[in-house]
Amino acid sequence: MGDMTIIVGGSAEDDAADFLDAWKRGERGERLLEQRVLGIQSWEGLSAVLTGVRLDLLRHVHDHPDVSINAVSQALERQDIGVRADVMALEHMGLLHRVDGRLRASTDRIRVEVRL
Repeated sequence: MGDMTIIVGGSAEDDAADFLDAWKRGERGERLLEQRVLGIQSWEGLSAVLTGVRLDLLRHVHDHPDVSINAVSQALERQDIGVRADVMALEHMGLLHRVDGRLRASTDRIRVEVRL
């Protein structure tokens, strides 16, 4: 599964500099590790998407892979409709995925980098 880095803030110039740095390292023959990175514009944007309830859901699925939405709802004592909405948001972020209708976490660890 690996890690995911969420970068909060920054600019297009920061992204371009990161890209050029990786390109130059590749040209020098340095081994580049595959990284999954998600950019979010603001802390408020991150906290709106990765809420405490969604983090609890993500932790539960990480600890209990191949679980159904109904089983997650029961385990977390939540209604299916709310869990379904949270699953969709976490899927959109790339933190969860479904295999044959069962949920799996897409990462073992989330790192958050805040750029000023």
